[in-house]
Amino acid sequence: MNTLQHFKNRLAKGDAVYGPFMKTGDAAFVECAGHAGFDFVILDMEHGPTDFSNLQNLIRGAEVAGTVPIVRTYDSSETAISKALDLGAKGIQVPQIQSAEEAREAVKAAKYFPKGERGVCRFVRAANYSSTPRNEYFETANESLVILQVEGKQVLNRLDEILSVNGLDILFIGPYDLSQSLGVPGQVSHHSVVEAIKGIVEQAKKAGVVTGVFCDTFEAAALWRKTGIQYLSYSVDVGIFTEACKEIVNHLHLS
Repeated sequence: MNTLQHFKNRLAKGDAVYGPFMKTGDAAFVECAGHAGFDFVILDMEHGPTDFSNLQNLIRGAEVAGTVPIVRTYDSSETAISKALDLGAKGIQVPQIQSAEEAREAVKAAKYFPKGERGVCRFVRAANYSSTPRNEYFETANESLVILQVEGKQVLNRLDEILSVNGLDILFIGPYDLSQSLGVPGQVSHHSVVEAIKGIVEQAKKAGVVTGVFCDTFEAAALWRKTGIQYLSYSVDVGIFTEACKEIVNHLHLS
């Protein structure tokens, strides 16, 4: 069974999956995350320095370490989505989705016919540079995950429409942007943010859509898992490294 199918099977069973955002642009960090046991990594093109030339190496690092490479695209454009998938991403995570129309366009850009209208080229890394039989490639390519981010209070009244879009696999909640839109920037544990996220999760459950969220404390991870969120993005590679360095320095200074 391939890594992506195993990942999907776990979600279907109701299990939680965990993975960090990766901003360093270094494939070694991606490999470390995979070898440590994270289920997935989110290769961040929105807030990280990675370009497409380097992205392929980060995806290779994920594959080597047996973790699922998800790419957060820099925007919702067809080019941003299709290039990430051409390079071998097993899923795309599209930021700042504001409406059902934007959600449908993202799915359309990520899927080949009959599920979408993704630009066709099989001379790409995802098709083993054309060595994968064409029919096999087009079929398996459509198994890639579509993860859409909702990040502001203005989208809350449009959630039902977004959740009804065919091809949406995971609805990802951005708590920091949500906190800002609710007037408490950065206060992701504020009651207004927590209640808004719980409301989103309940709506998604009714629609049969898996939810995801970012968290950077064990307490937050436990809370959101208990709430029913399955796709948990735990912290960021540079943050994890910084905290580990601080612990070492503090220990050395105290010894």
